[in-house]
Order: sequence, then C-alpha cells, then structure tokens
Amino acid sequence: MKKIAVLLFACSFFIFSCGKTKTVPVTEKIKKNWTASTVKEGSAIVYSKGAANNTKPGYSSFQLRLLLAPAVTLIEFDGNTFSGQYEVVGDTKLVLKNLSPVPTGTGGTIEFTIDSINDTQLILTRTSASQKTGNTINTYTLVTQ
Repeated sequence: MKKIAVLLFACSFFIFSCGKTKTVPVTEKIKKNWTASTVKEGSAIVYSKGAANNTKPGYSSFQLRLLLAPAVTLIEFDGNTFSGQYEVVGDTKLVLKNLSPVPTGTGGTIEFTIDSINDTQLILTRTSASQKTGNTINTYTLVTQ
C-alpha cells in the first residue's frame, strides 16, 4: 500500500510540475539597468552602439536605471540626470514620474510604450514628442548593462 501511495505521489508531482513554464511578469523583467543599443529620433537612426558615424554619440552614455523599483534614474544623451519613480501600467506602458529636476516640457513625467521586452533587450517608444530632440517621437532599443 505504501508503494502505491508513493508511486501515485511521484506521478502526480511529475504531471503537475511538467509542461508549465513560469512566465516572468514585465514588472520583474524590467528591473535592470539599461543602456542604449539603438536610438531613433523620429524616423532617423541617430545612434547605434559601436557605429563610427553616429550623429548623436552622446547616447553611448544613456542609461535607464530601473533595478531598485520603484526608483528610477534616467541619464540622457546630453549627460543630464533625472531621478524619480517609475511604474509599469498593464505590461504595455512605462511611466517615469516625479522626475527631478523636471525635464523640459514634461511636467516631471515621461511615458513610453513598451514595444517588447525580454531578458536582455527592452524596446520603448516615447508617447509624446521630446523637446530636447526637436519635437520627435523617439524609439529606444535598450540592452542590459
């Protein structure tokens, strides 16, 4: 009888533990320090990591630090640093808020659409135009540090 019970337990454990992969939520995947790999301002690619002909080489210093949720640090291509909080809304939007100092024309909040995310890459598109880049909608392909 004990052998049957042990066998049933082992089979049940095997059946229930197999076949299901655990999906890591976006709120956990995003908790990393990210750097720029490619940046598009409007339709123009202005930065590609390692390229010699970047029109905005300052993006090599761009960082989006999301490791210590909900704290965020944003280091822009021009070296300006902003600190505040962030939140992920519905797995499709990243909101940086209460940024200090307040980035020009933002009221302290910058929103992005999360186009895609995996363990090593995050693609964001800003939802409003950036005054700093000539009122363009920017897309950032970011990689982990």
